[in-house]
Amino acid sequence: MKIKTKKYPQIDTYFGTEIADPYRWLEDDSSDETSAWIDEQNQMTFDYLNQIPYRQEIKDRLTEIWDYETIGIPFVEGEYEYCFKNSGLQNQSVLYRINEEGEDEVFLDPNELSEDNSLLLTNISFSKDNTMMAYSLSEKGSDWRTIVVMDTQTKELLSDEIVDVRFSFHIAWKESEGFFYTSYNREEKSELEAKLYYHKIGERQESDTLIFGQDKRHRYLWVKISEDGKYLFIHAMRDTQTNELYLQNLETQNSPIVAMVKGFDIEATVIGSRGDKIFVLTDFDAPFQRLITVDASAPQRENWQDFISEKEHLLQGVTMGSGYFFARYMVDVISKVEQYDNEGCLVREVETPLLGTLSGFSGKEHQNVLYYSFSNYKTVNSIYKFDPKNGTSELYQEPKIDFDGSEYESKQIFYPSKDGTKIPMIITHKKGIKLDGNNPTLLYAYGGHGIGLYPSFSIINAVWLERGGIYAVPNIRGGGEYGKAWQNQGRRLNKQNTFDDVIAGIEYLIEQGYTSSKKLAIQGASSGGLTIGAVMTQRPDLMAVALPDIGLLDMLRYHTFPAGKGWDYDYGTAEESQESFEYLKSYSPLHNIKADTQYPATLITTADHDDRVVPSHSFKFTAELQSKQVGDNPILLRVAKGAGHGMGSTDKRIALYTDIFSFVFWSMELS
Repeated sequence: MKIKTKKYPQIDTYFGTEIADPYRWLEDDSSDETSAWIDEQNQMTFDYLNQIPYRQEIKDRLTEIWDYETIGIPFVEGEYEYCFKNSGLQNQSVLYRINEEGEDEVFLDPNELSEDNSLLLTNISFSKDNTMMAYSLSEKGSDWRTIVVMDTQTKELLSDEIVDVRFSFHIAWKESEGFFYTSYNREEKSELEAKLYYHKIGERQESDTLIFGQDKRHRYLWVKISEDGKYLFIHAMRDTQTNELYLQNLETQNSPIVAMVKGFDIEATVIGSRGDKIFVLTDFDAPFQRLITVDASAPQRENWQDFISEKEHLLQGVTMGSGYFFARYMVDVISKVEQYDNEGCLVREVETPLLGTLSGFSGKEHQNVLYYSFSNYKTVNSIYKFDPKNGTSELYQEPKIDFDGSEYESKQIFYPSKDGTKIPMIITHKKGIKLDGNNPTLLYAYGGHGIGLYPSFSIINAVWLERGGIYAVPNIRGGGEYGKAWQNQGRRLNKQNTFDDVIAGIEYLIEQGYTSSKKLAIQGASSGGLTIGAVMTQRPDLMAVALPDIGLLDMLRYHTFPAGKGWDYDYGTAEESQESFEYLKSYSPLHNIKADTQYPATLITTADHDDRVVPSHSFKFTAELQSKQVGDNPILLRVAKGAGHGMGSTDKRIALYTDIFSFVFWSMELS
């Protein structure tokens, strides 16, 4: 099954080498010609999927098991406790407010913001006196956001509306007068000009004050204000890794913005402050990270002092709450949390229910109780209440789900990659399976930007497991599971290590009898889509199914799109040197599709409102793969309408995985 896509002459020259790009026209995803091509591809895809007899059965089971109540980690604002809840199949979780008597009420229901659920709630922030809440909305999953402001007593919207916001993950309130946010010039379609503004409540956006970015070029800016409201911290980035750091004393009128870190050679993230003591998580002189403290009067790095020194395991994050610090370490991909006092002395290692992933332990200084969440690949995410005085945990909420995790087992193994490096992989399956090579197996991989994959529960994976599937997750290089060195071994001119790690993991699963190439599917999203695209073009013989999702697939042109400009730290660019060009060309999935080759059954998935990894990556990859595929394995493209980069409502996620699982089982000739 294939569609013959038009080709137009387009030649680019890199260091004397000509590269044809006949599908360049598909980069214009707003043109009528591209739109017609997308519709034709979607039609072919859904015609194919509609023939699968058990597709409705899979959708019904996904819907049934998805229908259980979940809550997020509670947090305190003013006299109220808040948390997000989802009754099961709600497209977006609802924000509830809980009073001192334990009575709750709906505070904000994002499902009611638009009839078609096209507006997605992405961020919330309360004013210091809790009288107002600013929240940001994404239309159809786009990274462009709009900020609106609500009166927390009447729940009515104020007149304030901020547009052209992007990557403003932190809306930082200055008392209750106004807030800081990051904006870009949408007309320039550039990510290079992030600017920090201050919006005063009641005024028009045109009157907002430009605070930072007027004389410096940054792709990303994000801010934090100390709990006492005294200091503004500005994190300024040119890529997704290193940053500069600045502070401003908000109690002194017209106080200067002071540099804490200049130059883009380290990572430095402000955790918080107590009085004039500032706490920063950093990899400066600490590849596994440490927490330092410094006085605001002289905050430069030459004055930094250890508060929690670097240890043998990665310090993934630090939170503050109830007058304590909570350091979260990753020990072979498993969370361990240590509690420290105000002097940086260890109080205890927090006892946790099982081995898996922990998050939370954050709150206001006055809180007597904190909350955290726990999950792993076979244990549903549960919320625990934690007493920081005595270190005891109490189950707060455990979802009631139609899935018995005790029937399954997860184990971690270490296998050698091509160069001998030991790679960890967690394998989850029903107890008592036979290692006879006949088990359908889904391997999920990422391996980019220093982002790790950690054990977490997924309804989607639960359906895969209960149908007899094995779920395998290798922690490959390029990710952040073992700190900066692990990331560096899988970026730029070391990127092939990422793909070699996946290939070696597949070979391990086959050699050990977990599965066979005829029963194996590989999947990854975003940078993981690059990983899958590279692996399937380098070793198409190893798998039956490939699932590159919202993938980065054209490595010669990724940086020519706005969001891609910030990723050269990880990949390099085709223009910066001949060595970089040759290396990118050697693994770029689009440029390594060979004629007269049978590739695995492939379902390429993307979304029409993905403005982070633009969908033309998937479009061009599909067109090239369809033109060169031999044999009967289908090459299909599924373009979700009204969705963005990994964001979408519950019904869209159920629909997506109904199609993915149907495609996988049908391709493996399973029922």
